Amino acid sequence: MTPAINLLKKNKCEFKIHKYDHDPACENYGEEAALKLGLDENQVYKTLLVELSPKELAVAVLPVSKQLSLKEVANAFKAKKAVMANKQEAQKVTGYLLGGISPLGQKKRLKTILDESAKSYDTIFVSGGKRGLDIEVKPQDLIKLLNANYYKVTA
Repeated sequence: MTPAINLLKKNKCEFKIHKYDHDPACENYGEEAALKLGLDENQVYKTLLVELSPKELAVAVLPVSKQLSLKEVANAFKAKKAVMANKQEAQKVTGYLLGGISPLGQKKRLKTILDESAKSYDTIFVSGGKRGLDIEVKPQDLIKLLNANYYKVTA
């Protein structure tokens, strides 16, 4: 069990676990998940960490088919600017490895934004906390558990 799965169970949320064989040579984790699970890339969401100011990190959850707009993320968090977080820092703060960073069950709760496109799905797929593991969950459950908001964060 991962912290993400434990959090969903503890809060009695409906979810489904989807496993696949991760290829260690693959670095495009979200696209790999969509391909191997036979899913639409618009319904599989990646978890990206951004730095809003020195030492202030935040989370953006968006479809793997889209690019993150740093300008939109900064607007969403009412910050002057946003930059991608350092990879090592992202792993340290979340407790997850790259390619397995889940928006759920992170070591430190960070401000989170879920791309508004998630509203058009009954369920979306997010990382379950390790490579080769995705969780199918209702977007509204993510919003509630993470105290997140919807916002258009794609370019």
